[in-house]
Amino acid sequence: MSIQVRNVTHIYSEGLPHQSVALEDVSFDIEDGQFVGIIGHTGSGKSTLLQHLNGLLKPKSGTIAVSGQDITAEGVVMRDIRRKIGLVFQYPEYQLFEETVKKDIAFGPLNLGLSADEADQRVREALNLVGLDYTAIAERSPFDLSGGQKRRVAIAGVIAMKPEVLILDEPTAGLDPKAHEDILKMIRNVHKQEQNIIILVSHNMRDIAALADMILVMEGGKMVLSGTPEFVFGHKERLRTMGLGLPPAAELIERLVEKGMDVKPVLTIEQAEEALYNLLILKTNRV
Repeated sequence: MSIQVRNVTHIYSEGLPHQSVALEDVSFDIEDGQFVGIIGHTGSGKSTLLQHLNGLLKPKSGTIAVSGQDITAEGVVMRDIRRKIGLVFQYPEYQLFEETVKKDIAFGPLNLGLSADEADQRVREALNLVGLDYTAIAERSPFDLSGGQKRRVAIAGVIAMKPEVLILDEPTAGLDPKAHEDILKMIRNVHKQEQNIIILVSHNMRDIAALADMILVMEGGKMVLSGTPEFVFGHKERLRTMGLGLPPAAELIERLVEKGMDVKPVLTIEQAEEALYNLLILKTNRV
């Protein structure tokens, strides 16, 4: 599985007085198994881009190829594309509707034509991937669950379709710190187990730095930066002009460097812990 986006432009309300260019000449490649983070200020075009990748929106110009198939071409059966690409919107728990967790997660697999037994197996696998116990939760109403559990059940409904690409739009939005960490752990687990492409949109630089191996930066509908976390966050001043900044760990180490301490740049909390530990050991040995 791979994704190639070439020169995609999208205009809302084209030809009307209030038309707006949401995407302008956007191009990038995503390879099989990559974990891609997309960052940008509100209104930068992130959500519009996601809806193009899933075929919910068509570009004014440009192409999007999924494993070599141009999904912007005439005659493409989008149902087949959406079997490969799962999109989880912000606050997906608002889309829960069935009377039990089991029925809600099984809805997608059953619509794919799977038997009841096959769908039930998908439900079990999806619940396990999102860290919920089938026996304890399958027959419960999804509306009786905590906010974090509802979020995970909603994501499980997409995972049960076994998408080769999983797109998550702000999956931790509105959650308390514990539920936030649970969702991040779940996303890591899904990527490890499924080895699929994951595309994560987030305003949280810490999450992006910890999870992504490639970052795409959007501003004003354009792709303005792309590359590894080290490359993208290395452009700290440019990011700050966009209102994005650095992950908290990187900000901390930068302040220490400004104070004259000899510490290598880092991106994650784990890297910061190691750098500070090594600094303390060095100072202790000197004493």
